[in-house]
Amino acid sequence: MSSLSEKDRPIVQLLLSTGTCPRCILRFCCVGSQMLYRHPHKDLMKDLQEFLRNSQEKEDTVCLDVVDPPCKRIRLEHGEEGADDLNHNGAIPSAGDGNSATESSAVKVCNVCLGILQEFCEADFVKKVCQKVNSADYQFTSFVFSVSLPPQLSVREHAAWLGVKQQMRNLGLALAKDDIVQLKEAYKWIIHPQLSEELGVPADGKSLFEVSVVFAHPETDEECHFLATACPDCFKPAKNKQSVFTRMAVIKALEKIKEEDFLKYFPCPPSSPKNLCDALEIQCNNGAVFVAGRYNKYSRNLPQTPWIIDGERKLESSVEELISEHLMAEFKADSFNFSSSGREDVDVRTLGNGRPFAIELVNPRRIRFTAEEMRRLQQAINDSSDKIQVRDLQLVTREAIGRMKEGEEEKTKTYSALIWTDKAIQREDIAFLDDIKELKLDQKTPLRVLHRRPLAVRCRLIHTMKSEYIDEHHFRLHLKTQAGTYIKEFVHGDFGRTKPNIGSLLNRTADILELDVESVDVDWPPTLAD
Repeated sequence: MSSLSEKDRPIVQLLLSTGTCPRCILRFCCVGSQMLYRHPHKDLMKDLQEFLRNSQEKEDTVCLDVVDPPCKRIRLEHGEEGADDLNHNGAIPSAGDGNSATESSAVKVCNVCLGILQEFCEADFVKKVCQKVNSADYQFTSFVFSVSLPPQLSVREHAAWLGVKQQMRNLGLALAKDDIVQLKEAYKWIIHPQLSEELGVPADGKSLFEVSVVFAHPETDEECHFLATACPDCFKPAKNKQSVFTRMAVIKALEKIKEEDFLKYFPCPPSSPKNLCDALEIQCNNGAVFVAGRYNKYSRNLPQTPWIIDGERKLESSVEELISEHLMAEFKADSFNFSSSGREDVDVRTLGNGRPFAIELVNPRRIRFTAEEMRRLQQAINDSSDKIQVRDLQLVTREAIGRMKEGEEEKTKTYSALIWTDKAIQREDIAFLDDIKELKLDQKTPLRVLHRRPLAVRCRLIHTMKSEYIDEHHFRLHLKTQAGTYIKEFVHGDFGRTKPNIGSLLNRTADILELDVESVDVDWPPTLAD
């Protein structure tokens, strides 16, 4: 085996004799050749045995007068009285000659990877993964493969490394833990080309389509638990974690624990398990797709998002639902997230060129749509309800959505308000409003939203106003304002919480009867040709 040298012989002997699989042996020998890991398990085992025989023959040739040397036990420096050498019951076996390794090399579950670099690299498992992917009916042009390993694998690898490190130290050599090829990396070297061939698309680390496998090994689940006693600070409960023994927590504990303390609790080398790992889950997930557009709302009885109070729905639908139900069906997504450039009240219409919105479609099965298909989807939304209309429906990137929120406070919005006054008015009574420019307001959080917004005083600007007289008690006011201005409160004053207000300017009680958003001056998303 050309990738191995004489200095690797004691590592190969030690690990083969303790039940480690050929691919894990290559990892501990720091072999970086991806192709070598892809060789069949049986061929690798034969190659390692041949490597040991050849090494032994060379040694016999050089030292003809030397019989087999006595086995030397590798003693880890425990630093405590009574800490003896460890075999499967606590002793590190002799590297000895190659014969014992050859004799004990029958195929069994690896004591380091728990079978992941054995059975789960075979064609049958690859086909099982691909069947799961194909049955999920995703659109994808590449894939990224991820694997979740049981945390106890880190403990077993640490134990194996301690044994190998001591063996190398006896020979005057060193082996840093970081030099060992990571299990995940080796597994991907083996599995990627097989998956790629079976799925017909390349593996790509930047792909948005993820195929993941979650491994578990119930037989050895409790092997991490001693670390919680030795390093309690590393294991803290988290809200969204079922167990404190996460892979990262275990790795952190292994970095802190002293070698002699580790060896009190865990056998070195690790014992051979009876059972293989279980592939608990094979999952697929597509990266989110983002759809943007503008909506008009023509109903005064339709909230932007579902109106639910104390678990009870107040109105049967919403702008969000009327748009998203069609997108969810076409993109075959698991869920969605709706956002927009501001929001209107349930009784406020949105007219003009509409309000910009974006919808994130989570884990969509379908991701490719032509411009014509997007136009048909827009038409389907518009045909389904007379309460809303959508325009400029298009696919966008996650980054582009940021433009909708950029400078939201500095943007302007145009409104039309139908206003009532308690005292009679004439045209000349409201004409002065047209001359007011850049009127500064101090608005305390309105009483109607105080239950969901923090109490604060917000400074807002009314850029311009234009009045339109209707009769003695009614007029329409067209306003151009800073985004975030509470228009209803500017009209009636909200019990003095908005100053000045239309009531105070006219020196009479005023109230708002109807409000329409006439434009939201955000130049996004791009306008599409009809």
